[in-house]
Amino acid sequence: MRGTQALVDQMGWVFRRPVLVAMEIGWRWLFGVPFLVVCLRQARIVLAALPAESTGLTSIDFQNPWVAAVQVSNTWARYLPHVAAILYWLAPVASVAWVLISGMGRSLMLRRLEGGVRWRPLAMIAMQGAWLVMFALIFWGWLRALEWVAATHIVAGSEPDLVGFSMWTIFLSLGFFTLWALVSWPVMVAPLLMLLEDMSPGAALARSMKPGKAFAAKLMEIDLVMGIVKLALIVLAMVLSAAPLPFSDQLGPEAMHAVWAGAVLFFLVANDYFHVVRLKSFIEFWRTFRGNEPAR
Repeated sequence: MRGTQALVDQMGWVFRRPVLVAMEIGWRWLFGVPFLVVCLRQARIVLAALPAESTGLTSIDFQNPWVAAVQVSNTWARYLPHVAAILYWLAPVASVAWVLISGMGRSLMLRRLEGGVRWRPLAMIAMQGAWLVMFALIFWGWLRALEWVAATHIVAGSEPDLVGFSMWTIFLSLGFFTLWALVSWPVMVAPLLMLLEDMSPGAALARSMKPGKAFAAKLMEIDLVMGIVKLALIVLAMVLSAAPLPFSDQLGPEAMHAVWAGAVLFFLVANDYFHVVRLKSFIEFWRTFRGNEPAR
């Protein structure tokens, strides 16, 4: 059976157990909601120091993309020192908070999925830290790639090549998204190996790099499918957000805000649901390919 065929079965299994999805939503939103509140408060502080009217943020001409590109660049240059000062302390604090909360939350989730595993929250926190480091490296590479695109297609003194800029931006964004799906599965399966085979975090990371050809193929297939599913959820949420736009005058701004909030909520809940499906699929493939092997 192909991994995608088994995935359908796991989707049904998880759907019949909403408590699992609620647990995943709980620990993710336990971090996400306070983080968004802090970001909103810091954004208000920055806007109070640099009002949108004084930086040209409210006068950007979106009807003329060539002019808008320059205006956005000039506006961002004024906000950048303030944003950088906030990120200097917010990024490490948020990273530590996410690693701690996600480590505890993922430990609870895996114990619920596989009741016989040992309770090892500190080891799980270390594994989540490894995941975050890999994600940061991929994200940094994406930012540097976009920096190169901007430097080569939007040059001072000449007309910006917005078509080329847009094409490269889309191509590189999808490319790095696919790269993440291809290389992220070892740090995702390592926590499972650590708990299911009672390994140390370092041994689990090493074992996840060489889990066996058949096992690795299924894990990679599931991760690629999950990446496609996430892209589909993003597109669907965008469609749901844009569908009422022709009726915005009749619906009013409050109704539109409710529609947009509902689209975002749909994406977040569906995304958390598929995270649980991914974990369940990984566990089932472990049982198939490694479950009968002795613990190392």
